[in-house]
Amino acid sequence: MAITENAKAYHARMFPGYESDFLQTDPEFIEVFDNFAFDEVVNNDDLDDRTRMMTILATLLGCQGIDEFRAMLPTALNFGVTPVEVKEIVYQAVDYLGIGQVFPFLKATNQVLEERGIELPLPGQSTTNRDNRLAKGEQAQLDIFGEGMRDFKSKGGAAQNINRWLVDNCFGDYYTRTGLNYQQRELMTFCYLAAQGDVEPQLTSHAEANIKNGNDYEFLIKVISQNIPYIGYPRSLNALRCATVANQKVLEEAK
Repeated sequence: MAITENAKAYHARMFPGYESDFLQTDPEFIEVFDNFAFDEVVNNDDLDDRTRMMTILATLLGCQGIDEFRAMLPTALNFGVTPVEVKEIVYQAVDYLGIGQVFPFLKATNQVLEERGIELPLPGQSTTNRDNRLAKGEQAQLDIFGEGMRDFKSKGGAAQNINRWLVDNCFGDYYTRTGLNYQQRELMTFCYLAAQGDVEPQLTSHAEANIKNGNDYEFLIKVISQNIPYIGYPRSLNALRCATVANQKVLEEAK
């Protein structure tokens, strides 16, 4: 086996005391994958481990990588991602993936947290109620996307109900929660969409929101790069294209 010392050391940090069965059944594959994912990729830039793991969890939700998510969640917790942050990443994914895809991840998250002795439910993070979720959701949209979203809830004609739900449910129920800030929530959304695929209009829009909210183009490239081992090249290259288009738009608007 020619697994690099860097890859061995990072793997040991991620999975203390664990040796994969694949070392026995698939040694050549593990050599290639570990050297790439746990040496070449993680040492490519200065993205910190905690942020890297948050994006990996969101990416695995997006691509439906439930087994890998279950394996990576303890590592994320070991690297400083809090149980509240994990739950918020999972909860928010329902807006972009639907409960049909998120349900097994919520069950896996609860199982891992309980195995680590973390009492559930965690402290509540909601800041809205039935009376103010629409207004607060609109304010969240304005804060993130700008004035173009004002009164979005009243547009759409026959489909106005969907626009309203986007405001009061997606933003009013989820984006207003504590545990993650707007900048982190937009980053998680970018990862869900990049990993899900076939949602380039929404991915471009949220790439633009990321750039305008502090996750600049160079940062998004780092995030895309770090998640290539988990979603492969086609969706990563699509995400890069969307981020490039969004960045060009932001630069043009700034002229």
